[in-house]
Amino acid sequence: MSLSTVLLEGVANAGGAVGAGLAAIGAGIGIGQIGKGAVEGIARQPEATNDIRANMILAAALVEGAALFAIIVGFLAMVL
Repeated sequence: MSLSTVLLEGVANAGGAVGAGLAAIGAGIGIGQIGKGAVEGIARQPEATNDIRANMILAAALVEGAALFAIIVGFLAMVL
């Protein structure tokens, strides 16, 4: 195994790990923004609490799904 092959594998592993970490951080920020918007919306219009909560849960699930996909791709980049 040559040095360039080993270096290339190391860069791919690091790239996958960084990508997975960024996906997790991005999901945390996204869900935080969703929660912030929901709390502000409920504070402005308390009678719409149930509708806001339902939309918040749906949006958070979509963000989590995208983040999970990105984390899996990052891990696959490390393994393959």
